[in-house]
Amino acid sequence: MIFVIDENKMMAECIAKACGKNEVKVFGDAITAMESLSDSLPDLIFMDVMLNGPDCFTFLNELISYSDTMKIPIVITTTLELEEQDMSAYGVVGILQKETMKPDEVRAYVEKYC
Repeated sequence: MIFVIDENKMMAECIAKACGKNEVKVFGDAITAMESLSDSLPDLIFMDVMLNGPDCFTFLNELISYSDTMKIPIVITTTLELEEQDMSAYGVVGILQKETMKPDEVRAYVEKYC
């Protein structure tokens, strides 16, 4: 299962569609995604940095604080300039720039982690 967390519904649906036939749950905010973790753990999470309410860093800190969620690979989707090595402590395995990302890049992460 894959989580997509992005308040931009169009962007979230594009990422979900690029995930192919995998089961995908789309969330518009971090709180709903956090609540869903108690039901099932995803194999991979695509998440926007800029979210209303708790941002992605709040969510990432929550994930790394529990042994069962700390190993979930995270792909950040953003318009900000972020360095992957700075994010690795949070379980971030990649950063996709929203303006230039392609469906093949999303699928590459899905194939690697799901």
